[in-house]
Amino acid sequence: MRMTVYIEGVLDGAVATHPLKSARWELYRVLAEPVRLRLLALAAEEELAIGELAGLLGESQPNVSRHLTPLKQAGLVLVRREGTRGLVRIAEAAAADPVVADALASGRALCEADGSLVRIAQVLRDRDQVAKEFFESRDDGRTSARREMPDAVDASAAYVAALARLLPNRALAVDAGTGDGALLDVLAPSFERVVAVDRSGAQLDRARSRVAHRGYTNVSLLKAELGAPELREHVGEGADVVFASRLLHHAPRPVDLVRQLALLARPGGAVVIVDYGQHDDESMRDEADLWLGFDAAELLRFAREAGLENAEVIKLPSAWCGKGKDAHLPWQVMVSRRKKEEI
Repeated sequence: MRMTVYIEGVLDGAVATHPLKSARWELYRVLAEPVRLRLLALAAEEELAIGELAGLLGESQPNVSRHLTPLKQAGLVLVRREGTRGLVRIAEAAAADPVVADALASGRALCEADGSLVRIAQVLRDRDQVAKEFFESRDDGRTSARREMPDAVDASAAYVAALARLLPNRALAVDAGTGDGALLDVLAPSFERVVAVDRSGAQLDRARSRVAHRGYTNVSLLKAELGAPELREHVGEGADVVFASRLLHHAPRPVDLVRQLALLARPGGAVVIVDYGQHDDESMRDEADLWLGFDAAELLRFAREAGLENAEVIKLPSAWCGKGKDAHLPWQVMVSRRKKEEI
């Protein structure tokens, strides 16, 4: 008896799927090792870096890599490179095999017994803490924000305000993760009301300086997490547009952040995400970047899993990417919509 296992690999940036003929007994051999069962179960729960898997299992990284090799060769897990890291997740089609499904159940029981399954939540909290500490430790900007704030000497805001009148719905916009409030220079002239939210008090102080300097009277600043009840109260039935500019790469689980953004939009409202395309600049980790960008397929998957529809990813010209430390990176924008409620 023989089986066909499908392996997804990356060749020069393209995803290739090809069948591997393998004797059925070889699958049992691959799954006969308890460490591999636990690896499979953890990879089914969350995409994890090899170093994170090593910590969860109490194994060395070389030993984890050694056990991952036969799982990868059998097409049971996918390992993608992100800079110097290897990220592991289960192959979607693998769990459909009854033998693999049984192995997953056994691996999950082992992980529940040794506590590694429940420790995944701590891994995600640790990821989140990296970004939280980075932004809280930055200069609060009370003086530097005023010193560095560019004067609105040109007519850009007037042009933005004029173009905004072409939008069919512009009652409310949400600026998720507003940071120093740079996006408010576009949103405040465009929408009747803007809610700018950030969990960092230091960042909000910089945004507050911008709002005062510009004289924006239609902007509300809120210190909160995206899922906080007080934010829901501010947006009421939902925003016409929810913006998240260069926020996704700081999220411990990007798909969860996209879900939170979707819930802030009204039915039929838009969710606009600006973030980096995939890159290999490891120095950006010094900026608390948990992820080195995303390819278009990943963004579309996040949108689909968040219940968004009509998603489209557009690459942005480098001339539009400012002059900051990240100006050399590829930028892209995904526009999607929350599904309208069934009548």
